[in-house]
Amino acid sequence: MTQFKRRIRVIVIDDSAVVRQVLKQVLSRQPDIEVIATASDPLFAIKKMEQEWPDVVLLDIEMPRMDGLTFLRKLMTERPTPVVICSSLAGQGTEVGMQAMQAGAVAILTKPTSAVGDFLEENSAEIVAAVRAGAAANLRNVRAVQPASGANKGVSATLRSTECIVAIGTSTGGTVALEEVLTALPSDSPGLVIVQHMPAGFTAAFASRLNQVARINVEEARDGQRVLPGSALIAPGGRHLTVLRNGAQYMVKVHDGPPVNCHRPSVDVLFRSVARVAGRNAIGIIMTGMGADGARGLKEMHEAGAYTLAQDEASCVVYGMPKEAVALGAVSRVLPLQGIAAAIIRGPSEAGAR
Repeated sequence: MTQFKRRIRVIVIDDSAVVRQVLKQVLSRQPDIEVIATASDPLFAIKKMEQEWPDVVLLDIEMPRMDGLTFLRKLMTERPTPVVICSSLAGQGTEVGMQAMQAGAVAILTKPTSAVGDFLEENSAEIVAAVRAGAAANLRNVRAVQPASGANKGVSATLRSTECIVAIGTSTGGTVALEEVLTALPSDSPGLVIVQHMPAGFTAAFASRLNQVARINVEEARDGQRVLPGSALIAPGGRHLTVLRNGAQYMVKVHDGPPVNCHRPSVDVLFRSVARVAGRNAIGIIMTGMGADGARGLKEMHEAGAYTLAQDEASCVVYGMPKEAVALGAVSRVLPLQGIAAAIIRGPSEAGAR
């Protein structure tokens, strides 16, 4: 094996905790490589890099707060450092891959959108080789090409696919409240995921009815279904609904499990999953209902940077769930039912949201 005077210092930047963990394990098994830090996005990474600058950056593309291409261009302009892209968006021949190479990436690894951990282990030799090649790269021969005006429209459209997701939880009085909100939304509204406390066998008919009167597409959620703009997915009665993220896409998981807060589906289960995968790119809304389901999950969304709303007491059938959320400090803003659709349309960047 080639002898190194010192180990190659690597930072892994990826918003997936699983990917960060597996890449760290794969690289740390090599005697000539040291993972000095991991980070969930470039802004966290910069703080760690300032403490100890890496020899190689292993970088994802689609991440919250700052995407990988923007960070790559910034890095190559301010302090050129070898960057290996590891992303599901940057496959051979893709626009994203071409832009990454033009921006100065020394290598590109394409990861799948599912079973990522297994894939990274199986392809560990390729990952290690790319890191070693990056450490040996002469950046004087890597010329970063700044995009022309409008040149990154393709990747921007891809990244926008995960900019906003709306999660709604409701119970008693929620069937009427949801109809008012959903029928007020335009056909290009952000994708919605919804938990309405309802027994098994009722949600399919409820979703079908809403679909007939709304401009957006409303369905009972199916396992593995994508969350798309202009659509609303309602948790099936008797089953939990969670949101997962694969690359630039949000997907839903419909699954069994014990009741949470005496409910299945549970609003808390949905909200907590959205807090994990979407953070500040999400809107969380808790509406009319009895009990406290959803309050703690909305708090987690709020702490993750999401814009969180609660229906006001005057327009609620039962001011239980929203009241508990407000009491926990989980709510960015309290709105009457009639104002919720407009807040969704304005999005999480609405003035005063944070």
